[in-house]
Amino acid sequence: MTDTNWITRPWHRDWLKSKANALFDLFQHTVNPHGGFHDLDAAGRPFGTLRQIHSTARMVHCFAIAAKLGRPGAERIVDHGMRYLWNGHRDRTHGGYCWSLDEKGYKDDSKQAYGHAFVLLAAADATMIGHPLGKEMLTDVTGILNARFWDDHYGAVSEEYARDWAKISDYRGQNSNMHLTEALMAAFEATHDAAHLDKAKRIAQLIIGRHAVSLDHVVAEHFDKQWTIDKAYKGSDMFRPAGVTPGHWLEWSRLMAQLWVLDGRREAWMIDAAGKLFRSAVARGWDEGKGGFHYTLDFDNKPAIAHKIWWPATEAIGAAAFLDALKPDPFYEHWYRKVWDFCALHFIDPANGGWFPELDGDLKPIDRFFTGKPDLYHALQACLIPLFPATGSLMHAISSAKSGIMLVGIERDSGPIGTLSRAGHWVETGFDDQAISDGAA
Repeated sequence: MTDTNWITRPWHRDWLKSKANALFDLFQHTVNPHGGFHDLDAAGRPFGTLRQIHSTARMVHCFAIAAKLGRPGAERIVDHGMRYLWNGHRDRTHGGYCWSLDEKGYKDDSKQAYGHAFVLLAAADATMIGHPLGKEMLTDVTGILNARFWDDHYGAVSEEYARDWAKISDYRGQNSNMHLTEALMAAFEATHDAAHLDKAKRIAQLIIGRHAVSLDHVVAEHFDKQWTIDKAYKGSDMFRPAGVTPGHWLEWSRLMAQLWVLDGRREAWMIDAAGKLFRSAVARGWDEGKGGFHYTLDFDNKPAIAHKIWWPATEAIGAAAFLDALKPDPFYEHWYRKVWDFCALHFIDPANGGWFPELDGDLKPIDRFFTGKPDLYHALQACLIPLFPATGSLMHAISSAKSGIMLVGIERDSGPIGTLSRAGHWVETGFDDQAISDGAA
């Protein structure tokens, strides 16, 4: 990379760190004294009682990164989330981890592959910072994934079960398998167990090597139980919209590059697919008129849901940075700048902090699929991925960073002492592990 790249410029790097710190400052207020984490409204204020498993696990993931960086108070937030995954979401009767709950018990007691993927990610990250529950949870969720979800015939996971493991449907989805690929790579980094990496490679071969390549690097979302593409799938919710989602092509782009690195750069098809997925997404998914990525397309590459969602833009930033580090190309720098320009002008909320999750056709914030400030995970990674070497996950890159890269570390004055003390007090207060019993569902 030359000094014309933004990522090498000290001012840009400081700007990225400031945006990451602002996100940490905002989301550390979400700690719920009864366990888990609150959602945030549009003004950044905690609200609600429902805790969904992916939100809990993503907070663990993000604050494990913060702890690895050296942010005060982060380890206590990790501990708070880990205990809620273990004592709240974990089903002590039937095994596995239930989707959502509140103070009264389970609200949705289904067992979702998507949720278990994020539990694996959280457990791997917690293991890498030495959390006492990390290894136990990693072993537990790995066993559940292997016994209940993994289909060795196809090299991917099935999707969903009832609390007692009765089958809910024959639906198969790439989204859960994509996030499991991310989590399996983290588990490999945490344990050095090649079985995790082997599973990640098999999923990638199915979803990308077999299906996306056959569609000219368009990632199909929905499948039947034989893993045949279901182009007629009508969609159900924000996790399973009809058509295809360019943001996932961008997410897979970075994950394929990461997989190529972790696997010793042996299989050229992985890095080749990473580049082609990125180019496919920006060519088909970017709105050349107003900017931003269309949320979904039909199979004729026409916008289906034209609203602009924040997370595809963040994935484009991370993928462009990662790919440019591995295979330098002005094309990636162009898109890195272009997408950051759009995010800075339209997604980042200057008044209340965080990012607007969704914009309408006039690029005005709206609530259709998301409410308030729904997520730390995507925006944080967009801010941090460019700051570290493309050697694996952020946890791995931070751990392996040499003294010469300390420029990228988090600022020491990352937040006011009172704020951190208050967050610490909430975590110390904790929640009653017995308040959610096995019969609470």
